[in-house]
Amino acid sequence: MHAVRLIGAQAYLLVDGDEITLVDAGHAGSARMLRPYLARIGRSLEHITRIVCTHGHPDHIGGVHEIAALSGAEVLLHPADAERLRIRFREVIANFSPGPIVALLTRAPSHANPIDEGDELPVLGGLRILHTPGHTPGSVCLYSPRDRFVIVGDLLQRVKGKVTLPNAFFTDDMALARRSIGRLAGLDVETILFSHYAPYRDGAREALRALAN
Repeated sequence: MHAVRLIGAQAYLLVDGDEITLVDAGHAGSARMLRPYLARIGRSLEHITRIVCTHGHPDHIGGVHEIAALSGAEVLLHPADAERLRIRFREVIANFSPGPIVALLTRAPSHANPIDEGDELPVLGGLRILHTPGHTPGSVCLYSPRDRFVIVGDLLQRVKGKVTLPNAFFTDDMALARRSIGRLAGLDVETILFSHYAPYRDGAREALRALAN
């Protein structure tokens, strides 16, 4: 696994031989940052076979279009966020809040295949998809039982080093996000991997439990 800084967010490269799974894709233009990193580890964009989007915000899916076009990778996005990205202007006016506004201004992937609760990616011994709505309707986390880590997208953040709730301004439903975090607290987790912060390894499970309560 490699963490790589793209435009606006941190992405993860899960390398399995000559195949790579990319988790999130940064803002548009991120391919120019991804390409040299791949070269340093002896790979290229053509090795990316799938791109998993933790949710449909532009700092996570903006780079999908170019990276998928250059690599031929399959794009995976939860159907609830795929639907959200088809929002119409009149729906935004009816529910004028940050989530719908961001969705209206975000370019959806042209071809995204659905991922949902219970799906498992064939990397790192099996990477489980958890549907964890709240930040967005289709937010997902990726959990590795073997390596005891969870990639949380923006469901969690760190403030002054501590694991905290997601950003309130950009979160659709904080009560639902709390329930999703409660699900994570039941996992055997040693490391929490974020999209905008350094990994959290010191009492990760305890930190999740404290938030859930």
